[in-house]
Amino acid sequence: MAHHGEQHYNLEQRFDFTAATKKSIMTVLVIGAILLGIGIVLAMTGGGHHEEAGEAGGHAFHWYERLYANLWINNVFFTGIAIVGVFFFAIQFAAQAGWSTPLLRVMLSFGNWLPIAGILMIATFFLANHDLFHWTHAYLFDKNDPQYDSIIDGKGSFFYWPMEKGTFPIFYVARMVIFFGFWVFFFNKFKQISAQEDQLGGTSHWFKMRSWAAYFLVFFAVSSSISAWDWVMSIDTHWFSTLFGWYVFASWFVSGLSAITLLTIFLKGKGYLEMINQNHIHDLGKFVFGFSIFWTYLWFSQFLLIYYANIPEETVYFVERLTSDVYGPFIFVNIGLNFFLPFLVLMTRDAKRHGIFLKVVCSILLVGHWIDFFLMIQPGTLGHNGGIGFMEVGMFLVYGSLVTLVVLGGLAKKNLIAKNHPMLEESYHHHI
Repeated sequence: MAHHGEQHYNLEQRFDFTAATKKSIMTVLVIGAILLGIGIVLAMTGGGHHEEAGEAGGHAFHWYERLYANLWINNVFFTGIAIVGVFFFAIQFAAQAGWSTPLLRVMLSFGNWLPIAGILMIATFFLANHDLFHWTHAYLFDKNDPQYDSIIDGKGSFFYWPMEKGTFPIFYVARMVIFFGFWVFFFNKFKQISAQEDQLGGTSHWFKMRSWAAYFLVFFAVSSSISAWDWVMSIDTHWFSTLFGWYVFASWFVSGLSAITLLTIFLKGKGYLEMINQNHIHDLGKFVFGFSIFWTYLWFSQFLLIYYANIPEETVYFVERLTSDVYGPFIFVNIGLNFFLPFLVLMTRDAKRHGIFLKVVCSILLVGHWIDFFLMIQPGTLGHNGGIGFMEVGMFLVYGSLVTLVVLGGLAKKNLIAKNHPMLEESYHHHI
């Protein structure tokens, strides 16, 4: 049968986004919205938190700051999953990979979230910049002000160039717009070439896609790192880490791979992608396993260097997390969920070949890496007023279900399989 693959597989299949599937996603959305509402009400009525002067400039703490921090965590987290879908798609062409051909459209579908992610990110920044980013306060750049900060002043041009520091962060906003603009541009380009390939066949589209993928990967290398500094590291403006771009990328990559794996298993369960066998699933499992180790390696590198150098301006980052009643425990949750669990569960060959193991591990990893971003963003924005409560869980479910609706909606519009891809036959015989 394998030798006459063409005859047995339905290459014209499209994902049917049924009313039942939509209904279950909408249910999660509504539950999330209710939890989010409860969380907001609790925060407004000061649910257990006294309005203490937080670290952020010593002002009283307001409920909406927690809402903004949550918007930011989910913006950054889900943007990462969307761009990693496009990145992993591009990698398949750069590497001339054949095994993954039936999965290409699954990877690319995550890019459907990017335009919305861009709008949400830019809107959140304009809504919440002073509450999220300490460096947006003009007094920090005024040498006559008692709160003048020479370190932030030294970094000011990175945000404000060519305008005066403390006015409008044009350089920062421009980067955000350019990154999203180009990511969406490349995503649409890939979609367009994919659609042409479905119509016409031949190898010319594969070569075309390969060169576009190369341009994208170069742009992604630079933009993913700078966006990590801009959107996450600049929250703790006094602190910096030289491998932070890698670290955020690793967290994004594991999350994206987990999402791709879950979507693949979901589609298999619905009877699509018959040509995907245990070998393909095993490969996805290996990626998730391998990059979980890679993430741990970067987490530990960052921690160890700061720990043994013991330079106060660097250690403050870990001190305020480890010694905090709010965040301390989550450091261990983070490492437990994102390293020990995938390491121990996915170690064996069988575990990577059975959907049930991968389903559980990938779902936990998505939560685990959300916690990773929570730990990167909340301590610097909310201080001891943070934590994981109704608001956090609700916002995560709202974002998660919206992303799922957008991704599946985009997936349903086009053929599920790149039927004219020159390496499709190779994928049928994929065996490891």
